[in-house]
Amino acid sequence: MRGDMTGEATVTVKRGGLYLSREVYDRFFPGIETVILLRRDDDLLILPVRHAAAGGYLLKLRNAAGDRVVQAADFLQAQGIGEATEISLPVVWNAEFAGLCARAAFRLQI
Repeated sequence: MRGDMTGEATVTVKRGGLYLSREVYDRFFPGIETVILLRRDDDLLILPVRHAAAGGYLLKLRNAAGDRVVQAADFLQAQGIGEATEISLPVVWNAEFAGLCARAAFRLQI
């Protein structure tokens, strides 16, 4: 990945989606169209998919500002996160998995 991978960043879970600001998208996933969401213990991993044929969730353009949304109600519901849940999650780049990690994301939810 290019650019600074340190510092604070957040993503928001609400209405069955995962919302990324343009800044988070540009910083961690420039040019990426799909991601994979994984649960690893209580952590949420957001991993870029380099080849669309590999599958994953689309990083849909949400507005003219360039914010993105991943519609992942199925994944979130399978993890016990309902559509009424709204939470901001701090994320950090995890070099081991080459993706973003929201530590303890599944402990933080209701």
